[in-house]
Amino acid sequence: MRNNFFIFDTNVLLSALFNKNSTPGKALIKARITGTILISIEIEEEYKQVFSRIKFERYVPLNKRLAFIDNIISVSFPILFHTPVVACIDPKDDKYLSVAINGGAEWIISGVKHLLDMHPFRGIPILKPIDFLNEYKIT
Repeated sequence: MRNNFFIFDTNVLLSALFNKNSTPGKALIKARITGTILISIEIEEEYKQVFSRIKFERYVPLNKRLAFIDNIISVSFPILFHTPVVACIDPKDDKYLSVAINGGAEWIISGVKHLLDMHPFRGIPILKPIDFLNEYKIT
């Protein structure tokens, strides 16, 4: 039985914000319609920090970026855990793996090469948005 729990890395969400009709945008819509996005305090903090960066002002004003990510956070399910997963070549991205394992996620949607190179991680697919759209079938 599927639980339809998803994890999105920050860059995929940024791409979805910049163009909702892009592949990342379509992947986000599909996940939100069919399931639940999982987050942690660490993921939430990264989302807010990255979405606040001034360099994105030329694409989308700050208030719209923050409203977008606040909406994602408000409909996401927070996962609390005491034992983080330590497995990624970039320790900053262990937070995604930790939430996936501790929250029972079925999918990690990412554009980060070192995460994608770990596919599948303990049986959890780590896919680019296009591969997620092609492989995830609504049941």
